[in-house]
Amino acid sequence: MAGPRFHPSDLQGLAQLATQATSGVARIAEGVTQSVWGTLGFPGGPREGQTRGLTGQVFRAIEGINQLAGKGAQAVWGGLLPLLQTVEEPAQSFAREAVLAALNGVLGDRLHDSNNPLATRMGLYRVQNQHSEPWLPWNGSVTAASGRILILVHGLCMNELQWTPSGQTGHADALAAQLGYTPIYVRYNTGLHISQNGKGLSDLLEQLVCQWPVPVEEITLLTHSMGGLAARSAVQNAKPQWRAVLKNMIFLGTPHQGAPLEKAGNWVDTILGSTPYSRPFAKLGQLRSAGITDLRYGHVVQADWQGHDRFHSKPDGRHALPLPEGVACYAVAATLAAKRSPLSERVLGDGLVPLPSALGQHDETVRQLKFAKDSVFVAYRTHHMQLLHSREVTTKLLQWLTPPTTSGE
Repeated sequence: MAGPRFHPSDLQGLAQLATQATSGVARIAEGVTQSVWGTLGFPGGPREGQTRGLTGQVFRAIEGINQLAGKGAQAVWGGLLPLLQTVEEPAQSFAREAVLAALNGVLGDRLHDSNNPLATRMGLYRVQNQHSEPWLPWNGSVTAASGRILILVHGLCMNELQWTPSGQTGHADALAAQLGYTPIYVRYNTGLHISQNGKGLSDLLEQLVCQWPVPVEEITLLTHSMGGLAARSAVQNAKPQWRAVLKNMIFLGTPHQGAPLEKAGNWVDTILGSTPYSRPFAKLGQLRSAGITDLRYGHVVQADWQGHDRFHSKPDGRHALPLPEGVACYAVAATLAAKRSPLSERVLGDGLVPLPSALGQHDETVRQLKFAKDSVFVAYRTHHMQLLHSREVTTKLLQWLTPPTTSGE
């Protein structure tokens, strides 16, 4: 089986990432050393976790050599890239794109902040036969565009190719064939704060609507997992043109009220930070991206995280954001349980998102998302990732989005 096809810039990005990783390991080792010295009464360096004297000089030398090597590697790659890029780029590889999507989910904020070539840039794409290409209707490349646009927003550590398994018909294919939608897929860096991606998505959708080749009658947002939070954030930042034609929002397994796995990660931070010997290792737990920590409670607006230590354990203090007015909103939740076991259904959830979170339920009334009774669907014996291609879900989407017929038809 053929492996991922790498691009020249991938190697430059990996070299940069390796330099940063070496520095991180050295800082952890120095932190452990200073923790031991500190229990014996020896003072540390000017910063927390930093050593003094000969030990400090050794760690400074390691850091200096690593940075020098990193800058040297970047300089070499900077000279080679123009030559390498004259070679024909390899064809798109599903495996490579999946690896990059996962990497961006875990470290995407760091990749973005360091201008790493591996960082994913947000864009709009069309997908066919597990191949995607930028969708740029304003350059004359559009064929058969309709006035009904379906925008698909993927979840954490994923990309636009993963909506449709190889050889299968996805939700978008069915909606396009039976209801005349033109599917447009969003690719974005899931490691960034959800509110950052929400703003970027709003800007892209405004550009799309203003330059679409035919009058836009309707936009429907079909979202999975984190993508639903990004879409809600986008509506909060909505520009007038696309907000006026937004008719439907569909959430598949979206953690509206947070995800317990990230809450568990926060507990790991707290436990590791409780003793001077384990405290340096808390840095390992803090490698996870801003996007992941936003999932703890389902942060969708900038005020939820700005000015706060995102690794600090604290109660849910996010701003309540109701479902948008004038938009038909639908929630699909999944559970690994069978219909005859309601207790396990609530406990299990879909393996990643609890059922109440996906349905927008909350003990506090102000935080509840009020989906209409006939706008909610629960898929039983279904895993979180199976929501992307469940035929049962496709049937429900068609039912929801099919325009009602009039009595004269």
